[in-house]
Amino acid sequence: MTRHQLAWLFPAALAAVIAAGCKGAPPPTQDAATQESAPPPVEKNRPVILATTTSTQDTGLLDVLVPLFEKKTGLTVKTIAVGSGQAMAMGKRGDADVLLVHSPDDEKTFVEEGFGLRRRIVMHNDFVVVGPAEDKAKVKGAASAAEAFEAIAAAGALFVSRGDDSGTHKKEKKLWGGAGADPGGKTWYLETGSGMGQTLQVASEKGAYTLTDRGTYLALKGTLHLDILVEGDPGLFNVYHVIEVSPQKLPLVNADGARAFADFILSPEAQDVIRTFGTEKFGTPLFYSDAGKEESE
Repeated sequence: MTRHQLAWLFPAALAAVIAAGCKGAPPPTQDAATQESAPPPVEKNRPVILATTTSTQDTGLLDVLVPLFEKKTGLTVKTIAVGSGQAMAMGKRGDADVLLVHSPDDEKTFVEEGFGLRRRIVMHNDFVVVGPAEDKAKVKGAASAAEAFEAIAAAGALFVSRGDDSGTHKKEKKLWGGAGADPGGKTWYLETGSGMGQTLQVASEKGAYTLTDRGTYLALKGTLHLDILVEGDPGLFNVYHVIEVSPQKLPLVNADGARAFADFILSPEAQDVIRTFGTEKFGTPLFYSDAGKEESE
């Protein structure tokens, strides 16, 4: 065989070997590659993780709404009660499926950054300034909450803050700003880092002032030595929204469960519970239902 014939035969034989090898092990298709990189499917019928404020837990409202939802849908709910800031942090990590929170500015940012879907108004109540009956700072009847905070700072009267990045804590910081006061580091300013119920108990034990939502205060009033000293300021309006965590941003969230809970809490059945909750015991509802209403903030 001539050198010319060998030169022609070798590439042809090599091509045949490559072709035979390809028949035995076809290259992965685009679909197969996609399947390898895709996240595992969400487990069906897993609990809906609800991250919510301590006020909805401490008042007992969720003790009524959650069992009603579970009975109606067959789904289960795991409730984690934290401050609104912590609830949204959970949402950003994908550690919660749906949020029930009351920190409007942060909520809007959460949705604008793509972490949340369908921020919808659920209900409202209001904040009040509470303190001991002797009222060392003489804030009772103040024209505004900011004026009351100014008096507390001037008197150096003990104030207990949640200090937990909750909606209540955010509102409190705005009120200090409106009063032109910075309580940080002051000996009369105590941060608990806890929920509303625990913070009220600490304020009661120490004879201190604090800011609270009215619902939690009324629910615990029988155990507290605190009076409502300032109320009715339009700046103390306290509104709650439900937000589903975005499956586009966090693919492993239980999007179906989140949507089911959000739709339920806005349903006529749940809203009827909200608008009457607390009336029999306290003579007034602890929350006011707002589903479908225009925003007033």
